[in-house]
Amino acid sequence: MGPARISLPTSINGFSYADISKELGITKASLHYHFPAKAELGRSLIERYCNAFRGALLEIESTDRDPRKKLRRYAGLYAEVLRRDRMCLCGMLAADYSVLPRPMQDAVRAFFDANETWLSSVLEEGRKRKVLRFRGPPREEARLLLGALEGAMLVARSYGDVSRFSSSADRLLQDLSAS
Repeated sequence: MGPARISLPTSINGFSYADISKELGITKASLHYHFPAKAELGRSLIERYCNAFRGALLEIESTDRDPRKKLRRYAGLYAEVLRRDRMCLCGMLAADYSVLPRPMQDAVRAFFDANETWLSSVLEEGRKRKVLRFRGPPREEARLLLGALEGAMLVARSYGDVSRFSSSADRLLQDLSAS
């Protein structure tokens, strides 16, 4: 997941077109031409972020066969974002979900749905291969894992300590391991 070119505040209302145009070195008029409303700009940024994340998941799929390694690399995506002193864009926007414009809400949900789907397939594969163990359906375990990683990221960020995230992620993944 490559770093975003713009550092957005945690609220859609916390930035202006002037802030973004200055950061990018383009005119406000040019920005408004391509994105007449903040909702469309926000949706586009989220979709860009999601595409980068999907690319990282495809990379994991193409290089790792072991579901345990896939999950480790998945957690590593979050750790790497923290190391760059950033946060998951969709995790941050989810905090303001109720005040986001509908196109942004849909894009945030799509990010989490895609992650749940990917994690569910990895978990199901791991259970079939008897290298992962968990109770209940893979989708429920995927939701638990996704929520725990997002939460661990927030807490680690508040301490400025990536190792807090890493120890939580390691524990989550150890608990899933069948060996």
